[in-house]
Amino acid sequence: MKKIIVTGASKGLGLAITKKLLVNDNYSVIAISRSCSEELRKLLDSPQLASRLKIYEFDFSVVDQIKEFSRDLVKENGVPYALVNNAALGFDGVLGTMHESQIIELIKVNFTAPVLLTKYISRSMLLNQKGRIINISSIIADTGFNGLSVYGGTKAALNGFTRSLSRELGKIGITVNSVAPGYMETAMTSSIDEAKLDKIKNRSPSGRLASVDDVAATVSFLLSPEAESINGVVYTVDAGSTA
Repeated sequence: MKKIIVTGASKGLGLAITKKLLVNDNYSVIAISRSCSEELRKLLDSPQLASRLKIYEFDFSVVDQIKEFSRDLVKENGVPYALVNNAALGFDGVLGTMHESQIIELIKVNFTAPVLLTKYISRSMLLNQKGRIINISSIIADTGFNGLSVYGGTKAALNGFTRSLSRELGKIGITVNSVAPGYMETAMTSSIDEAKLDKIKNRSPSGRLASVDDVAATVSFLLSPEAESINGVVYTVDAGSTA
């Protein structure tokens, strides 16, 4: 059975992806989050799901421990089929007043950590000569948004990483793609001013925000056999707000 690593799996989009892959797609999931939420832990109550779910707690801001963590992960679970880099932070604030520690933490968690985790996990994938890497980006990488300059910068860097890495790994059967969600109703957007969110909704032809299930379905497709020839692509899932 194919094993998928999902980071940031305890809530929001990461939890939706984990549920989709477990319940609908019958993958085994290695779920990683800074702390395990009650919603994630509840999945272990089902014997059918519990046999295919492993949960690990890890703080991706501690980047110097990623190498050892990755090695232990592969040693305990075997070579994964795919890695979904979803863990991220989002601070809403203009650059001039943002604390340096927040800037550094954003860059560590949103960019440095997925690069390092991909480095070590993709090494193990080389043994099977196949695999999928999916980086969760954001439409902010291209559109920009007031108060999200550092966040947007990290996501733009992630898209650049996706495109170049797809050329490195594509020749050995590993595809690398990004999924760029629009604004979704998650814990990360709960701190954003309601007037801003209403403006975003009104910009969408659908008159709504994208849902976490919309994005999870896109991740599911990119993991499927039908997506074998899709490589180096950034998929936008935003209910049409950037149309």
